[in-house]
Amino acid sequence: MSEHTTAVVHFDQVGRVHGSGHTAVVALAPTDLSVGEGELVAVMGPSGSGKSTLLAIAGGLDLPTSGSVRILGEDLRTLDRRALARLRRRTVGYVFQDLNLLPGLTAAENTMLPLELDGVPTAAARREALVALGRVGLEGLADRFPDDLSGGEQQRVAVARAIVGPRRVLLADEPTGALDTVTGESVMRLLRQHCDEGGTGILVTHDAAHASWADRVVFIRDGRIVDQAGPRPQPSSLLAGPGPR
Repeated sequence: MSEHTTAVVHFDQVGRVHGSGHTAVVALAPTDLSVGEGELVAVMGPSGSGKSTLLAIAGGLDLPTSGSVRILGEDLRTLDRRALARLRRRTVGYVFQDLNLLPGLTAAENTMLPLELDGVPTAAARREALVALGRVGLEGLADRFPDDLSGGEQQRVAVARAIVGPRRVLLADEPTGALDTVTGESVMRLLRQHCDEGGTGILVTHDAAHASWADRVVFIRDGRIVDQAGPRPQPSSLLAGPGPR
């Protein structure tokens, strides 16, 4: 993150330990990390390295056992369960690895759910949902159920749900894992667009090609950040052939 960029997500010696004593398991060692406005950060590492733990803590889905997390300057330690839930509904969108779409709800209903849970009237929530679905190219499929959508379309509904309304922080856990190359790239374009428009994103991925869309790549192993790389090459340059000599 540039020294002139405002930190939207900030970890200060954040650690997560499961259990205690001789049965304690360190899921995340004390970690410092800042992600700024307009920045997309990719987190890479082997399975079990702590990537998903870091993402869950950033989204308030899990709480650290040490250190502090700030989202837009607000210390999550000061928030009760209700306030944390409100933060997730209004500020932080999460794309889960298994999508978590509700099969009995249409694409529009799945997308508008966070707004309705936050008390937004149904008509207004649907309007916002249609805007979000339009951003992911699915405005014509708003009334279809998840089982009537392809895997890539379901993935885009999950992204729409994560960006609906005023949310500024987008967290994505392997959002392209089960997708073909073309569909995976379309999802990455959506994440990149969100950040280019001033949002903030953290992406967990195993795929170096998808990580190349990020401004910075953070490598994690055994619960510790071991390296960082950036800035990103332009994704189009990865597809182009060598230039003239």
